Amino acid sequence: MFTGIIAAVGQIKQIKPINNDSNSGLHLSITCAELELDDVNVGDSIAVNGACLTVTTIKPQLFSVDVSQETLMCTEGLSCLNQRVNLEKAMRLSDRLGGHLVSGHIDGIGEVVEFKSIGESFLLSIKTPELLLKYIATKGSITVNGVSLTINQVVNDCFSVNLIPHTVAVTTLNELSVGKKVNLETDMLARYVARLINV
Repeated sequence: MFTGIIAAVGQIKQIKPINNDSNSGLHLSITCAELELDDVNVGDSIAVNGACLTVTTIKPQLFSVDVSQETLMCTEGLSCLNQRVNLEKAMRLSDRLGGHLVSGHIDGIGEVVEFKSIGESFLLSIKTPELLLKYIATKGSITVNGVSLTINQVVNDCFSVNLIPHTVAVTTLNELSVGKKVNLETDMLARYVARLINV
């Protein structure tokens, strides 16, 4: 489990096919100078741009993960060399829940339709896959590339959020532009409620 509060920004420095088989997924090595790894072990989970991945090796200021083809098909930005990525270690039960409960399981890929400064903050609007719209509500929570955000408005198939300067400064959201694709995870409580209603 995660909170959607980004701990550091890393960079994908190496990409290799797992077992030299391009159909079996990718092995990623990610540099993370600002992420403390002393308490991370092989087998632990780290969210990379919102996707929960299992650590396979650890070196000073670098860790590696394997990404399955299934994960690659339903996420964005995990197969691009030198891509900067948001990082968060799995939470402990004693940690503060600063964002919201996040599973690290990407529900779909959205597309940025607007990103602009409005005074001291920023407006980010994202077009959302139709299947996810029932889980998205004004003042509800959503994760964009691993960042926990509060939805300000929902209009047709788009939702908008307001980003404070701190969030823009310490995540990769400052690199977004119109047309960019982003990983979305909807609020898990909304998913369970929708499931119960439809039983």
